[in-house]
Amino acid sequence: MSAATIPSPPELGTLSIEVEGEIGTLTLDRPDALNAMSPEMIGELTIASAWLADQAPLRGLIVTGAGDRAFSAGNDLKATAERTAAGTDLQGAKRPPFGRITRDFDCPKPMIAAVNGVAVGGGLEMALACDIVIAADHARLGLPEPRVGLFAGAGGIHRIARQVPFKHAMGLLLTGRLISADEAFRIGLVNEVVPLAELMPTARRWADEILECSPLSVRLTKEAVFDGLQFSVDEALERDAGRRERLLSSQDYVEGPKAFAEKRKPEWTGR
Repeated sequence: MSAATIPSPPELGTLSIEVEGEIGTLTLDRPDALNAMSPEMIGELTIASAWLADQAPLRGLIVTGAGDRAFSAGNDLKATAERTAAGTDLQGAKRPPFGRITRDFDCPKPMIAAVNGVAVGGGLEMALACDIVIAADHARLGLPEPRVGLFAGAGGIHRIARQVPFKHAMGLLLTGRLISADEAFRIGLVNEVVPLAELMPTARRWADEILECSPLSVRLTKEAVFDGLQFSVDEALERDAGRRERLLSSQDYVEGPKAFAEKRKPEWTGR
């Protein structure tokens, strides 16, 4: 695909956005607070996630944290305690999700979490909302909300029960314990574990492998996976009928086999 112009990303105080080629990287940037999500960060995450999702030339997103200690320690409990004491804490439907990423975020672009340290509570919930998770070997992951009188209400309960074997999920949810990156890999919570110095290059390698594929095929694949989760396989296949039509009538459908036969790299158009 030919390069397209992408406008400058919004300037934000608690996180940063970088664009390299067709991949955007979103960095949670409160390292002194273990990248915990303050109300300001949650608001800025909403802006950033919407901006990244709206940039058509971007074909993938990487989410990571600043520093080497934490991806994110989740909700900023100090700020929550202050708001609760003052009677100003938002609860229930009034409480915003973590930057739309954990709820009501229909993002067709593949999302990769590069977990550079602790990912707990809302931090792990954000990683669970991504399609691929790469973890540094010193990372620790968990949903410790019951230990502080909360529960993983930003999707963590439901996503982890769908993404790892049920008994492992319940063990983590009911005890609130943290696990190592190696154990997270063993139970299927993360895709790959690497030394910290290799984390971002590894995330980028996964992103580059996605870029080798047809943009349309990737988009339709992700769309079909998430749409079909709530249906039987036969019902999901029926719902794929429109996607198959879009694929079979596309330029990428013609280009892929042609490039293979001609022993060259395909020139994808995404159409």
